[in-house]
Amino acid sequence: MNTLEGWARIVPLLALAIPAIYALTALTSPRRAGLAAGAAPALALLFAGGAAATGGASGAGSVSLGVRIDALTCTMLLLVGALGAIIVRYSRAYLQGDPGLERYLRWLLLTLGAVSILLLSNNLLVVALGWTATSVTLHQLLTFYQDRTPALVAAHKKFLVSRLADLCFLVSLVLVDRTVGSLALDRIYAWTAAHPQLNPSMQGAAVLVVVAVALRSAQLPFHGWLLQVMEAPTPISALLHAGVVNLGGFLLIRLAPWMVHAHAAQLLLVILGLTSAILAALVMTTRVSVKVALAWSTCAQMGFMLVQCGLGLWHLALLHLVAHSLYKAHAFLSAGTAVEEWRLQSLSGGATSFSRGRLLGATLVAGGSVVFGVLALRRLVPMSPAEELSTPVFAALVGLSMVPLLASRVSGVEVLLGLGARVVGVILLYTGVHGAAALLMPPPVQEPSTLAWALVASGFLGLFALKTALQQRPHGALANRLYPWLFAGFYLDEGFTRLTFRLWPPRLQPQGERARPLELQQPVEARA
Repeated sequence: MNTLEGWARIVPLLALAIPAIYALTALTSPRRAGLAAGAAPALALLFAGGAAATGGASGAGSVSLGVRIDALTCTMLLLVGALGAIIVRYSRAYLQGDPGLERYLRWLLLTLGAVSILLLSNNLLVVALGWTATSVTLHQLLTFYQDRTPALVAAHKKFLVSRLADLCFLVSLVLVDRTVGSLALDRIYAWTAAHPQLNPSMQGAAVLVVVAVALRSAQLPFHGWLLQVMEAPTPISALLHAGVVNLGGFLLIRLAPWMVHAHAAQLLLVILGLTSAILAALVMTTRVSVKVALAWSTCAQMGFMLVQCGLGLWHLALLHLVAHSLYKAHAFLSAGTAVEEWRLQSLSGGATSFSRGRLLGATLVAGGSVVFGVLALRRLVPMSPAEELSTPVFAALVGLSMVPLLASRVSGVEVLLGLGARVVGVILLYTGVHGAAALLMPPPVQEPSTLAWALVASGFLGLFALKTALQQRPHGALANRLYPWLFAGFYLDEGFTRLTFRLWPPRLQPQGERARPLELQQPVEARA
């Protein structure tokens, strides 16, 4: 018992030591950023082990010294610590010899420290301050090259969107404090559990949180800055896409016990996320720039994460967040090899279109495998009402994603049976991983929304049909009408840019000239 009590006192100190090390190193000796970045994941691992030993990493978790000790905190601190160490090491080599390296490392460490505070706090006001501090410190990194006008313009757009998100979140906090009487997460959880029928004030606060998250997650039409920050150093792109932009999803998962009762907010999440995911996935197919294509991919992935939160699949949203962070960090840090990969694809023939017969055969194989896999799961695993809806939909998404691969190999009955068995295996594995995520972080119980699930199923089915039609007839009438709009991103960012810059134009300071506002004579993305 004494050992457990000692661990219970040490565990929150381990968590608090992480942002403290980042901040102290940044302020005193940023050249030693590698040591601080290496210590952070080690402390996060000790924190996770101590939390598991004391029981804080399971169930509802616990609170000590203002630190929320649960599976979500442990997972995110480990993720941020590991990615931070990799990005710091990459940055030192990337900017070796640059006179601004020390300034860069200082702001990078302060950004990691602000993110760490946001992740571990049990108080929404501290979360809000950490979120704002992350935005401010990241702004310094995005404008690292002061002579690059596109970078300054994109950072200005992000600054405006972030401040609007801060305003929405601040109003939400005022409503919560007036209703609950506290901004502590455990108090909010207890209040919402005792009042499952939320009053208008808490419903409105939840909607404002959703709006703030959508703004910070680069959802359409507030996505333009995410596409235009590529003038910043590559490791900052990795930090932004693999970490900072995911914080909105983390906040929703953290507030899940409250959000499960805010049905209007969850439906809004589904609508906003589904719209962004579908449109961004279509636009991404027209991009030839590797980094810009990755940016559109991030926009789509964030939309899909919001959809998962809107459907109440909080454990899947956490799994998606971790997987997306690792993938995007690797994708940006290895973006320099994209030319070689493109050459290999060109030599091997690249992407091909398939005959209607092969495509139909692949779709039938995938559909049959999905039906068989879902029936097998229902007989083998007891399912909740939410899982009764989610399992067929996500199994169908997995099956549809494998149709192009199947179409390239459809030939003969034996091959068809083998491919079908593989699809079933992938579905079972996919569902098993989801089950493991649910054990790690048991989601709050809520009634599934038939309307939301119908929107998601029809939306992604329509996306599959449209992309297939464009691939099969890339020069047809539909493609000729749609491609100009896709290439322009549906002109959403141009309209948003002109509106916001009329209200608050950026003031640039070219060397040797006095500050002047930017003249928007052509779309920003075209100049960038």
